Amino acid sequence: MPEPSFDYEACLAACARHERQALRALYQQESARLLGVALRIARDRGLAEDIVHDTFIRVWNRAASFDPARGSARGWVYSITRHLALNHVRDSAREVAVDDVQEPTSTPDFELPSSRIQHCLERLEPARRNCILHAYVDGCSHAEIAQRLNTPLGTVKAWIKRSLAALRECMG
Repeated sequence: MPEPSFDYEACLAACARHERQALRALYQQESARLLGVALRIARDRGLAEDIVHDTFIRVWNRAASFDPARGSARGWVYSITRHLALNHVRDSAREVAVDDVQEPTSTPDFELPSSRIQHCLERLEPARRNCILHAYVDGCSHAEIAQRLNTPLGTVKAWIKRSLAALRECMG
């Protein structure tokens, strides 16, 4: 249990004024328990430590946005940790481990069971088609596709989004 005399709201107000000793006091007060929360969600100690680190960076940068009318100061800090941990678990569930195999520079030769999907894929520009195939056939994350194609991540995400819409329309 936290010390009854620890004033979380005053600590966050001091963090909002960029008083380092307040962040240090909050860290000493809650870091071990926050690590426990992050560890239960992330199930990896190194990752949980990173999440706690990121929590304190967010607290430092966003302490001024804390609103006591919306909940307790301690609850606000814990919610940051939970959100960061859950976001990481959700995001990492989307990623699939891929071997470091060199990809050919030409369009990959994928086996597709449906001639209809093949027809719709062929209507896409080659770079966009490759993004879709790398994502859904190879199981690559957006970041891995961006690296493989030497293309900015935002561009890859936009291509995939637009290509999926085009495929949905084509498949009708």
